[in-house]
Amino acid sequence: MKKRLALIDMGTNTFHLLITEVDEKGKRHDLVKTKLPVRLGQGGISNGAIAPEAYERATKTLKAFRAQIDEYTVETVRAMATSMVRNATNGEEFIKDVFKQTDIQVEVISGAREAELIYYGVRAADALDEKTAMIMDIGGGSVEFIICNQQEIFWKQSFEIGAQRLMDQFFQQDPIPAESITAEKAYLQETLQPLSAAVAEYKPTALVGASGTFDTLCDINALRKGDPSRVQATPPASTLTLEDFYHIHQQLLSKNHDDRLAIPGMLEMRVDMIVLASIAVDFVLQQYQLQEIRVSAYALKEGVLQQVLEGERL
Repeated sequence: MKKRLALIDMGTNTFHLLITEVDEKGKRHDLVKTKLPVRLGQGGISNGAIAPEAYERATKTLKAFRAQIDEYTVETVRAMATSMVRNATNGEEFIKDVFKQTDIQVEVISGAREAELIYYGVRAADALDEKTAMIMDIGGGSVEFIICNQQEIFWKQSFEIGAQRLMDQFFQQDPIPAESITAEKAYLQETLQPLSAAVAEYKPTALVGASGTFDTLCDINALRKGDPSRVQATPPASTLTLEDFYHIHQQLLSKNHDDRLAIPGMLEMRVDMIVLASIAVDFVLQQYQLQEIRVSAYALKEGVLQQVLEGERL
């Protein structure tokens, strides 16, 4: 008996829709995979409310998602909202509005739950092994860190330091000046003290990057090396050498908006935020002396899918 499911991840920057068909053996056949730059946090994240334009973009996008869900006669729909909605003063009103206009019941998940679901998604991508690793998922509103291996989570926490928040705080000039880079790293050092304590205890050796920033870094790297196949069909798990990461990182720091946009593999929706995100990746690699980077194309929505398939009621 095949089952059709729709998973919606309403991120602060990007909305994702995954419609998939799963057979009785648990084998997945994806019917729709969409990501759209809704920018729910734009113009409002630092004020703690969803701005009117972003509100309108979001409801319009979810109406379009609902049309696709109906077209594929999906039985189970799961929609998750994260950092922007859970912190917005008008978040509750937004959720009610979405239900009224689309009949989509949105679950606003806590940072801890988000981190846990990301772990299940990354584990499903086979991006973990028996060694202790640190998952880093950079969203627009929050960043989740999970210290784990393929068997278990040792520690997890969500920090409200996503790329849109960092951009509002540290991106006043383009290209970004050295003092802004220093300021962002000092801020991260202060904010991530709980992570530093957990790293001292559990000693992860690898960084596993999940979500958009890391996908884009891998796409840029693949095209730089003349391998377009990765961009055409993203594998669940990839690797990125430290040398390759730092080559791209230096480019991102030295170029302005238009020059970054011209980099093959760059997405317009990520062209500015990726600068702040890349600085955060550099900080984590250096601060915690991590020796390798693995990348998972699976994250929150795939984690939810795993839980649904395993029969857990979210």
